Amino acid sequence: MTKSSLGPESQNNSIKQTVLAWLLSGLFGVLTGAFLFIGYSLEKFDSIKLEGNMPMIMFFIMVILTIDTRYVWRSYEMSLDGRKLFGFIDLNAVPKPMEGKGFFKRTFISLIILNLPVLLAEFPGFFVYDAQDELNEVLTRSFTTHHPLMHVLLLGGTIALVHKLTGSWNIAIFTYIVIQMLVITLIMTYVLDYLRKRGIGKNSVIAWTIYYGVFPTIVMYTLCSSKDGLFSAFLLLMTVLLTELVRDTDGFMSDKKKQLLLMAAAVLMPLMRHNGFYAYLVFIPFALIYFRKKISGKLVGLLIIPVVLYLIVSTALSAALTSGRKDNQEMLTVPIMQMARVYAYNDDEMTGEEKAILTAYIPEKNLVKYTPRVSDLVKVGFNNALYEQDKKNFWKLWATLFKKHPMTYVNAWFLTSYGYWYPPADINVYKGNTVYTFTYDESSYFGYEVELPGERISLIPPIDKLYRYISIGSFHKDAPVLAYLFSPGLLALIYLFVFLYRLHRRNYSGIIPFLPMILTWLTVLLGPTYLVRYVVILWLAFPLLMITGDRRFD
Repeated sequence: MTKSSLGPESQNNSIKQTVLAWLLSGLFGVLTGAFLFIGYSLEKFDSIKLEGNMPMIMFFIMVILTIDTRYVWRSYEMSLDGRKLFGFIDLNAVPKPMEGKGFFKRTFISLIILNLPVLLAEFPGFFVYDAQDELNEVLTRSFTTHHPLMHVLLLGGTIALVHKLTGSWNIAIFTYIVIQMLVITLIMTYVLDYLRKRGIGKNSVIAWTIYYGVFPTIVMYTLCSSKDGLFSAFLLLMTVLLTELVRDTDGFMSDKKKQLLLMAAAVLMPLMRHNGFYAYLVFIPFALIYFRKKISGKLVGLLIIPVVLYLIVSTALSAALTSGRKDNQEMLTVPIMQMARVYAYNDDEMTGEEKAILTAYIPEKNLVKYTPRVSDLVKVGFNNALYEQDKKNFWKLWATLFKKHPMTYVNAWFLTSYGYWYPPADINVYKGNTVYTFTYDESSYFGYEVELPGERISLIPPIDKLYRYISIGSFHKDAPVLAYLFSPGLLALIYLFVFLYRLHRRNYSGIIPFLPMILTWLTVLLGPTYLVRYVVILWLAFPLLMITGDRRFD
């Protein structure tokens, strides 16, 4: 049917749809172009410097990306109506179904088998990223709110108990890693079973199973003691359950097991990492707006109860185990780094009074350790007691320095976060830092080591060498194209591309389930640095992204 044969109302809708498509493809082009050029400048100069013809080149790149995005979107839409995508990809082929009988058990065992070689190669597992600190909190009974108390108790309690029974720290660490692996693998199996039920086909199910069980970034955090693995797994579980809720609200609301599972995921996720709570809290009003036509007391309760349960559990743990002292520096990373950068680069323009106030909150011995891409050495000295007594002076100084040095503030923030949206970013924020068993040099992609009291005893050395190479070696330099698959920045752009397309199609059901993940990603932009550990969910949720919102499987 030609546009001229459509009625006036249909023509108006078609025009609006076309305009919206161009606006959103333009938004993708502008954002991506800006990310690429700003990221390049930050990587090369440690600040935003668009010199010479760079602004003009950036403009043309934005235009090209806009046109290409619109072309891909149109080609995809036409391919679903019978044409082949790009002339050779058939999206309408009927997939071969996967047998459902025994699928869950087979897949669960398969994922464990796929993980087993790496686990043996890295025995007792990756015991890293604050692992020793969390264990020591349990051993010394000295708890703080710096690390999520639920994870501290789970990790430290398990390891301490098994060590008491066996006398071996390695066996104790290995036991905890295995328990975590089983939990994460179980959630991955649930996701794969959901994809199978959606009808994605045998070959796709096998491919995604191999992806979950073999892709190094996923395996690293499946077998790593850091809180990020469990946090991301519970966020993944919540995402797939929200997908089910959106797709069949009535059916979901009649299934008590799924409701309990969703509430459990929504409680456990923030108990593993604090920023998850804020992401979920912001998600609730969006969910209520989306479900407004099907709203009920039961549905509202399903969304709100996890907030209440989280507050009860976290408050109870804090009251029972800690002195009540707050570690505000985690929430204040961005303003701390912004003022530290002013002190590092523009101290001659600061008054004596401004310096006195700043050094009262952040000691000079920490300010002089300012490094652009990670805040650890600066924020560790933050005077929490003074901040609790006098927050006003801190924020007054922050506002004063912002007025004088706005670009310094922008540079300070972007330098601790651009790795999340610039695909070629070199994730080597810890370069030169010495840890327990090595000094970071080529890369900080993954912590890799076994912190004390554990000890690495590799049972399959070649695999161990491979993971060391990817984690802290020169892999990203030796294979720059392949390394893009390991880039959080590239994945972020793919998610942006897909979500803007769904927004153009008004396919909100393909966006709402991912909102907690999106909001979590936004919170890490305010974090201490850019590391893969904070955004593992981008890899875990990728199979869902490829299926959710695809009308071929609805």
